[in-house]
Amino acid sequence: MAQPDDMFGDDDYPAYTMGRAAEIIGGSPDFLRRLDEAKLFTPFRSAGGHRRYSRYQLRLAARAREMVDQGTALEAAVRIIILEDQLAEALRQNESHQRQQQAGA
Repeated sequence: MAQPDDMFGDDDYPAYTMGRAAEIIGGSPDFLRRLDEAKLFTPFRSAGGHRRYSRYQLRLAARAREMVDQGTALEAAVRIIILEDQLAEALRQNESHQRQQQAGA
């Protein structure tokens, strides 16, 4: 099992309660529920059924809140963020693949 210090250094560790997550992003618990319903991310559930959020999820939520505050519909903001995330991952994989090819040449 990971040590507590290791877990809090992990961007995917669900360290934040709904209330704290809402406070961090400057939103409301309802906004976080709506992001879950829109499938931007699925928060971890504690044994008691309470939602827990990771730093990565909070970055996505903060981006969504920013876009919604600027007038973008929630569903459109979620789709844009998902596509941006997929593009960034594809670019990382492409760069890694290119480095591997160069190392093997």
